[in-house]
This record gives sequence, C-alpha cells and structure tokens, in this order.
Amino acid sequence: MEQKHCNFCGEVIKGRADKKFCDDQCRTGYNNKLKTDSPQVRHINTILRKNRKILAEFADNDEGKSRVGIKKLAERGFNFTYFTHLYTTKQGSTYYFCYEYGYLKLEGDYYMVVKRKEQPAS
Repeated sequence: MEQKHCNFCGEVIKGRADKKFCDDQCRTGYNNKLKTDSPQVRHINTILRKNRKILAEFADNDEGKSRVGIKKLAERGFNFTYFTHLYTTKQGSTYYFCYEYGYLKLEGDYYMVVKRKEQPAS
C-alpha cells in the first residue's frame, strides 16, 4: 500500500484514502500560502496606498479638489509611475487615479488633484 504525504508539511497521512493534509493546521497553512501575494505585488500595493494617502491630503476638502505643485507631491514621496486606472474626459483630458483619488497634469509644474464622486447605487 502506497503512503500518502501531506500537501503542506510532507508528513505521512494517516486516515481516509482521500485525505490531503495531516491536520487542520496544515490545511489552513496551505490555503493561506496560496492566497499570499508575491513580494512584487505587496511592494506595488504599498506604493499605491502611499500615493492614495498623499492625494487624499490635498483632495479631502470641501471642494474635493485642489491645485498642487509637483514639488509638494515629490516631497511627500509621490510615485508617478504607479496608478490604478486612467479616466479620459470627453474633452480628451486624462486623469490618473490611485483608487478614488486622481490627478491631472496642468500647465507648468502643477497638478489638479481630485476625489471621484460616489456614484449613487442603482
């Protein structure tokens, strides 16, 4: 009779023929490992969260937008390489978004920072 080994720790499994793990701890550990993001994904998510936080500093006001110089964004560590999505207006302006906060390049070294308005639930 062939011995089966745990998919997580490699120990010999005792019990039912269709068993894949030696105990609940190994089953949980195996599934958690499957769901863990790679180091690259964690790094990018960290940058995106930081960008979002920086944009929120400028857009969380009564108007939901503000004009900011590139120097202020750079001083806080904003990384223009990473964003979650783009939005192009009918006029052809392209906003770069980090989650619900976006920015639009203006003339000179300025950006318009905005917070996307919540869409009503349908």
